[in-house]
Amino acid sequence: MPITYNVLSGVQLENDIRFTLEVLPNNPQLKAAGQMITDSDSMAFIYLLEDEIGYHYLKFGQEVWPLLVNTLKAEKDPSLQIGDKELILQGFKEELNMLIFNIEGNDNYGADFSRAVEEAFSEILQP
Repeated sequence: MPITYNVLSGVQLENDIRFTLEVLPNNPQLKAAGQMITDSDSMAFIYLLEDEIGYHYLKFGQEVWPLLVNTLKAEKDPSLQIGDKELILQGFKEELNMLIFNIEGNDNYGADFSRAVEEAFSEILQP
């Protein structure tokens, strides 16, 4: 059964963006899966992690969306700090960018979620 890890904060040091978890995972073998989905009911972006059992969810709620905007403006993918280990979230920027442009004007994700994404990521979505 997938485990959901909530990202509630992060830090930016110039172009280096590092997210932190509310609760540290018991499994130190987590790897970046390089894919992102949405949870429009929870108004969140979900980055997939994997281990020998299967997929797990790294959930980015609206409280960290401003840092997601900065991530899209940064040069490289962000990382996740897990205790003393740093995990590069490979493909994060590409996946997030693709999703926000797909969500723009698309109420299939739900009108509230679409509006929230359009507002939060307006500087990225502007031509």
